[in-house]
Amino acid sequence: MSPVVKITDVARHAGVSPSTVSYALNGKRPISEATRRRIEASIRELGYHPHAGARALAGARSHVLALVMPLRRGVDLPVVTRFAMSVVTTARRHGHDVLLLTGEEGEDGLRRVADSARADGFVVMDVQLDDRRLPLLRALRRPSVLIGLPADPAGLTCVDLDFRAAGEACVEHLALLGHRRVALLGSPPEVYARGTGYARRVADGVTAAAGRNGLTASVHPCASDPGAAPALVRRLLGADPAPTGLVVHNEALLGPLADALRAEGVRVPEDLSVVALCPDDLAERAATPLTSVSVPAAELGARAVELLIGKLGAETGPAPGLAAPDVTLLPPRLTVRSSTAPRG
Repeated sequence: MSPVVKITDVARHAGVSPSTVSYALNGKRPISEATRRRIEASIRELGYHPHAGARALAGARSHVLALVMPLRRGVDLPVVTRFAMSVVTTARRHGHDVLLLTGEEGEDGLRRVADSARADGFVVMDVQLDDRRLPLLRALRRPSVLIGLPADPAGLTCVDLDFRAAGEACVEHLALLGHRRVALLGSPPEVYARGTGYARRVADGVTAAAGRNGLTASVHPCASDPGAAPALVRRLLGADPAPTGLVVHNEALLGPLADALRAEGVRVPEDLSVVALCPDDLAERAATPLTSVSVPAAELGARAVELLIGKLGAETGPAPGLAAPDVTLLPPRLTVRSSTAPRG
């Protein structure tokens, strides 16, 4: 049996230190092209079989993108799955597979994947306003695109729905219909507690638009379990005065909310107008089709991959004017359906 060739053997043969061989394999630090070629030649001559990091040699790629999609509490799995499917299908059109990272490993998971060279770049979801992963993403030698917008996007590439404008659009629509008291049925409390960007921005948009239009607005984080909807409905109806317009940003509660309103004898839209932020098909399938601002999961996932592929291409020599924008915000698109009506 032939002896196992180790990284120290490659280093001795190439006349470099073992750490330099490691840098050539994992791309953590730049080395000269001449040194890289010498290490590559030694690997071939000695028959060294490294781990997946060898794919980083001489500009070679894994043709894998990592989708960082931590499945934290309060995340609506059916909706985030739509994002994931869009990322996967768009990546395949570009000849890339997708490595899915669903744990809450934070910086450690990113660093582990980057060091192993198992992925050429990262698409990162569930972005907090002050996300602890951001310093590492700025420092990594592998490109990334965020589906989400932190408080400070400097040095990052981000794509997202303009969630603040989406919250504003919902309230503006209700204001035009004559509603003066609105409430936001928001994301689960833990989503706000983490400082998740989309939840905070919707709430900010709702309160800002209400203030501009002279409306009274209240924000109600709501757990995703079905039992939470009836309790919240009873609390809202018991307020004096009760809201006549409801903005819903909690996809998991759309069905339970409709059931709770029906159980309390509330008619939509005669007694209460409802606007939702959700994918179009969920709005269309509701018992009373919902006026909604679309959450364009497919478009956001595809945009993120396109931006990341563009950044990977730019590493080999960017064409003038093709640099990825720092922030891409899709404008909200509100579709009027049966769930809203003028306030009588």
